[in-house]
Amino acid sequence: MELATISQNSDGDAPHLVIVHGLFGSARNWGVIAKRLSDRGPVTAVDMRNHGQSPWSDSHSYADLAGDLADTIQAIGGPVDVVGHSMGGKAAMALALTRPELVRRLVVADIAPVTYSHSQMQYVEAMRAVDLSRVEKRADAAAQLADTVPEKTLQSFFTQSLDVANRAWVLNLDVLAAEMDKIVGWPDDIEGTFENPVLFLAGGDSDYVSRDNRDRIRGYFPKARFAALPGTGHWLHAEKPREFEASVRAFLDA
Repeated sequence: MELATISQNSDGDAPHLVIVHGLFGSARNWGVIAKRLSDRGPVTAVDMRNHGQSPWSDSHSYADLAGDLADTIQAIGGPVDVVGHSMGGKAAMALALTRPELVRRLVVADIAPVTYSHSQMQYVEAMRAVDLSRVEKRADAAAQLADTVPEKTLQSFFTQSLDVANRAWVLNLDVLAAEMDKIVGWPDDIEGTFENPVLFLAGGDSDYVSRDNRDRIRGYFPKARFAALPGTGHWLHAEKPREFEASVRAFLDA
């Protein structure tokens, strides 16, 4: 599948960097970080399938997501560096394990190659519950979301995926709901190892990447390194973008 992308050109000579957003996100969410990191080299942020401006599909498996990324990177000309957050981190891990020749260095933001017991269905239902006929601007949708999503940062995050003019979500909420078990899961049939450096960068207050996960992570990624951003949760790149950027920059340039 040909993904929609937003690219930042660069005078720098660092390898191309590809940024992969998480569930309910988009390339636009990463605009500031992408622009700042483009002083090193070119940066491309993608819209994953069923998100943003990319095509919709009935399938949302990590094999599919990794394949989409492989197509994008082959069009760019790999190998590239990859930063992936949450769902995007799992897609990036699946890519590195199945197509290691396309990835130089990998940053996985606040996710591990494991199946999680939580679901994100409450957010799907919150977005479905918004009466789009009453939305004239994003703030109208945020006000409705406040009934079920009290965190203002999440209200703002979700409403970035709202096409206000057409009063529609640019998220395939029906398929994301139907495929939620796959999204919070991890494919049992992925094998092999990725021998290049990988940084697992967690939110300091998040429980998504625990010490109990480290042996499993090293089984796939023998050169894994671990770091945490203090005072951040799962959306660490949105909560402390400058610190996140500095961590990514230091690892990629090491």
